Amino acid sequence: MRELIKNLDWNRINEEMNRNGFAVISKLIGNRQCDEIAKLYERSDLYRKTVVMERHRFGKGEYKYFNYPLPDPLQSIRESIYPHLSRIANTWMKALKLDQEYPSNLDELHEMCRAKEQTKPTVLILRYEEGGFDTLHQDLYGEVWFPIQLVLFLTDPGDDYLGGEFVITEQVPRAQSKAIVLSPSKGDALLLSTNFRPVKGSRGYYRANMRHGVSEVKSGNRMTVGVIFHDALT
Repeated sequence: MRELIKNLDWNRINEEMNRNGFAVISKLIGNRQCDEIAKLYERSDLYRKTVVMERHRFGKGEYKYFNYPLPDPLQSIRESIYPHLSRIANTWMKALKLDQEYPSNLDELHEMCRAKEQTKPTVLILRYEEGGFDTLHQDLYGEVWFPIQLVLFLTDPGDDYLGGEFVITEQVPRAQSKAIVLSPSKGDALLLSTNFRPVKGSRGYYRANMRHGVSEVKSGNRMTVGVIFHDALT
C-alpha cells in the first residue's frame, strides 16, 4: 500500500485538489479488500462509538468510529497518504495567508491534537440502506483539524445500491452554493476539503467553504470508510 500511494500521479491529484477541492483516486484498493473491510462492520470489538444518525437528525443510517489501533489497511492508508496531503494543505494555508503549518507526518499532527485534548480516533465506517442519506456537514471535531480527508468506497453504485451519490457543496462570498455530485466506484478513494479551500480571484485568493453529504439511497446497501486525519475531543 505504501508503494502504491507513493507512486500515484501526485501531479494530477495536486492539480485537481487545487482546482476543485476534491480528487478521485481510482481503485486505491481491490474488490476483495473492500469486502474484507466491509465485514469489519459486524466486529463490535473494533469500535469506540456507534451513531444512529436519525437520533441526532444527521440523516438516516449508521456509522461507527474505530478504536485504536486501526485495522492494518486503514492505518497503512492513513499514514502513507498523509505526508502527500500535508504538502497540499500547507500550500492552501500559504495561499490564504493563514498562520498555520501542518507537520509532514501523522504522529506530529496527533501531538498537536493531544495538546488540545483531542485523543479519540475519527476513522469511521458508514452504512446506508434504502432511504438512507447524510445531511451536509463538516468533520472538524475540535480546535485542531486537518483540511483534507479521504473517503473509501466499499460498495459499487449500480450493482450494490442505487442513488446514494456523494454531494459536495461550495460556497463562495456573495454567491449561491454550487453542488457537485459524484458516484465513485467500489475501491475508489475520494479526497476532499474538510472545511474550505483557496480559490484565486482578481485580488488574490479567497476562501470557499465546503460541505459534503450523501443523497438518498433508493435501494441496496451503501458502505464507505471515512478517513479523517485529526483526532477528536469525544
